[in-house]
Amino acid sequence: MRRTIRPRSVLCAAAVAVTTLAWLVPAASMAAGSPPHAAAATLASPSDTGASDITNLGSGGWEVQSSAVATQSGAQISTPGFNTSTWLPVTNDDAGAPGTEVEALAQNGQCPGDTALQPVNQATSSPNSVFFSNNMQLCYGSMSKIGPDTVSEFSVPWWWRTDFTASPQPGQVATLIVNGVVGSANVWVNGTEVATSATVTGAYTRFTFSLTSLIVAGTNSLAIEVNPNDPTSMFTLDNVDWTQIPPDNNTGIQFPVQLQVDGALAVGNSHVNQADTANLSSAALTVKTDVTNNTATSQVATVTATITPPGSGTPIAVTQNVTVPANTTQTVSFTPSAYPSLTIASPQVWWPYQLGAQPLYTLGVSVAQGTTTYNSTTGTFGIRTVTSSLVGSNAIEPSGARAFQINGVPIVIRGGGWDPNLFLHYSAADTAKQIALMKNMGVNAIRLEGHIMPGDWFEQMDAAGILVNGGFQCCDAWQVGGSLTTAQQTILQNSAQTIGTNLRNHPSVFSFQWSDNQPTSQQESVSETGFTAADFYPQTPLIASAEYKSTPTLGPSGEKEGPYDWVPPDYWYDTTHLGTDSTVTNAGAAWGYDSEESAGNTIPTMDSLNRFMSASDLSNLWQNTKANQYHANYEPRCKTGYSFGTLCHFDTALSSRYGTWSSLPQYVEEAQAQGYEDTRAQFEAFIDHAHSTPLPSTGTIYWQMNKGWPSLLWNLYNNDGDQAGSYFGAQEANRSLHAIYALDNGTVTLDNLGNTTQAGLSVESKVYNLAGTVLDDQTASNLSLTSQQVLTGVLTPNVPTSPVQTYFVELQLRQNGTLVDRNVYWLSTQPDVVSWSKTLGQPQGSVSQYANLTGLQTLPQSAISATSSTVSQAGPNGADRATTVTITNTSVSTVAFLLRADVRRGTSTGQELSGDNELQSSIWQNNDITLFPGESQTLTVTWNSADLQGATAVVSVSGWNVPKIDILA
Repeated sequence: MRRTIRPRSVLCAAAVAVTTLAWLVPAASMAAGSPPHAAAATLASPSDTGASDITNLGSGGWEVQSSAVATQSGAQISTPGFNTSTWLPVTNDDAGAPGTEVEALAQNGQCPGDTALQPVNQATSSPNSVFFSNNMQLCYGSMSKIGPDTVSEFSVPWWWRTDFTASPQPGQVATLIVNGVVGSANVWVNGTEVATSATVTGAYTRFTFSLTSLIVAGTNSLAIEVNPNDPTSMFTLDNVDWTQIPPDNNTGIQFPVQLQVDGALAVGNSHVNQADTANLSSAALTVKTDVTNNTATSQVATVTATITPPGSGTPIAVTQNVTVPANTTQTVSFTPSAYPSLTIASPQVWWPYQLGAQPLYTLGVSVAQGTTTYNSTTGTFGIRTVTSSLVGSNAIEPSGARAFQINGVPIVIRGGGWDPNLFLHYSAADTAKQIALMKNMGVNAIRLEGHIMPGDWFEQMDAAGILVNGGFQCCDAWQVGGSLTTAQQTILQNSAQTIGTNLRNHPSVFSFQWSDNQPTSQQESVSETGFTAADFYPQTPLIASAEYKSTPTLGPSGEKEGPYDWVPPDYWYDTTHLGTDSTVTNAGAAWGYDSEESAGNTIPTMDSLNRFMSASDLSNLWQNTKANQYHANYEPRCKTGYSFGTLCHFDTALSSRYGTWSSLPQYVEEAQAQGYEDTRAQFEAFIDHAHSTPLPSTGTIYWQMNKGWPSLLWNLYNNDGDQAGSYFGAQEANRSLHAIYALDNGTVTLDNLGNTTQAGLSVESKVYNLAGTVLDDQTASNLSLTSQQVLTGVLTPNVPTSPVQTYFVELQLRQNGTLVDRNVYWLSTQPDVVSWSKTLGQPQGSVSQYANLTGLQTLPQSAISATSSTVSQAGPNGADRATTVTITNTSVSTVAFLLRADVRRGTSTGQELSGDNELQSSIWQNNDITLFPGESQTLTVTWNSADLQGATAVVSVSGWNVPKIDILA
């Protein structure tokens, strides 16, 4: 996207401890260690493959300090026993890394900019949280432009220091592994500089440095001086315009710094290449590994590779005797032709979660001489085939649209863009929670633009069956044009090889792409060389751009981008206005493959808003539509084009369509309705048009899925897990068996996104006026849908055309008489009318006429009743409770609009406790429903009983025109 910034993480404090390393005793003598400043080598092994010879440093903690405070030399700072009593203790996150400068300060409760806020903490529900209101700005300063850091505290280098103990044996080989830095770095060990920032740079690079001559028995010290990040000149990362710019520019260490200790021989870079038959009846696996001889003489060794199938199957073990010349790394391959057991008949196939199971095979590789085994690696992989092609054609996309098949099954990609924690602090538990939210919402894919996540993240996506589209970042050094220096080419190739190595065996990764701009011939050449060396490409589709651009080697991308700000729901269905931009930017209706698009802002629920916004923030939210919202981004203006710091376009549409509001709760309620209908329309349109001609809709990536801090901009759920109207609109659209009211032609569509044929289906459409009177009632029966089938034109409801009024369309999909999907639309006889000449090419819509939904404000108060029951059961993300809530509209003639249920902390008599009482572990399978007179619907939610904090669970139910009621859960 053409935008401007990205952030990351948060840790927890602990004093630095000493890491102890187990040193292997060699079977043969080794070469002496290289002198300081020996040329850096790239290490092919992923940083977290389970290699037995690799240890994460700093596991007992790091100490961090600014060079403005720590003014000693690197030789002094990296000497064992150096006094760090005034430094900041920092612990590794779940990725094994210490994080950024702001992370170090926040982890220690330090807020140097505003002492009134000390101690600052990480909790988003506290007024002294670093994420509350503009506390981050008050504490640490701010930036307003992507580029060099302009905050004085962070415009100087910072130090990361840790100690480790060792017991080196004669002849052993020690290697330091630096898995990239955000910025550039000088690296010191035991008083000696082993690498300078001329070498160590790149967020996704990997370098190795010999430490054999530097390691001593006892305590050793590592010190890394990280220079300020500048994403416009370094191949690192930023957050474009997604959030506020982290004041430290994300400078720091986001991946493990490691020590590798080896004997005479070592294996690494172990992986599997696969060739599956078209019908998946067999899979031919090639195992590859590198064997390194660390000695001065040729060595004969036995390499063993073992593939263990999921479950209780019999492992496949193959061995090969190899001779490795002195001081050489040699690739060893086990091919199916030489080892027939590597051709697996009827393999267990990995599928996206809506299409099947996610079985994972395990590859283990070791090297030995006689009875001495030196080291081993272990990792998982999935057997699956990804096919990418261009399909269809229209006037603006003559080469067609990008489409994907998984294991031969064509699927519509329906996902969102991923944003990591603002301070680059990785949490495995948070990833698990977000996976539960995504699967509950029904999306099947994630796009990573520029932020390549740690290995655990990909492992969780593999196990969950969620597809991942990786990629480079827009709008900074990754897309700089012109000629590259030799050093820049080296960093790009190292980055591609490192990324490819880390991603190649993850079945969830189905493609990798550049962002807005296609690569130059230099960028493409060195990157392709790196990806190929990693055996990532051509096994994984490599795509030239997120826009409709191409390269001579990769060909047309078949993708488009945008819009990014508010457009009306019917915008997504238009296929007649294509524009003239050959890159197909901001022409986001449901044709082709849109790599990033949405209607912009998401307004969280009141519970979530109160966790991160001050009274002044909340006042501006509903009373000043042009106010810069700190939790949108840093762009202050309300204007057309790329500026998203205000909610003015969203708010203008909201007041024009739903009517003005007189309070914060009313504003939030209207925003839930608008978010719901627009998000639902985006996903439904791409499903509805999946088989349209001449150009089908093949994929939509909602911009964005999540945020690494509390946000009002571009997310389907907030960072506290809040599920607002946008979430439930997306959830409704992405149900595996679903009925759609198509906004372009007023007909009913049925779709089956599951993996089996669904028979015995019937769908009923009802049209209601605001009084709840049925105006039209039609049913289609005896229907059947095959997997991935989209059946259009099933019914044509008769809807009002005049006078100007608001009405409802209700769709009920049943299977063998049981209700499986209920979908309600609120519509107007005065529709939204897009001014296409002013809209195409812009990230927001220009509307010549807004839909008139103000009739919803005339709905009389409705009466409801609710019952609830709770059972104990294991669920996703540690949930151990499941509650069903049945809501009934007891009114005789009044519609109960946009009803929402929440689980809250309460008393044994069913009263809510004061304060923030919502259970943030709650994940709802349905919500924000509309009931007509006499109707009932049952909602289900899972939650964690520990979240009660000793209170009693109660369920609240309220709605647009329904006062809140509380019942015991």
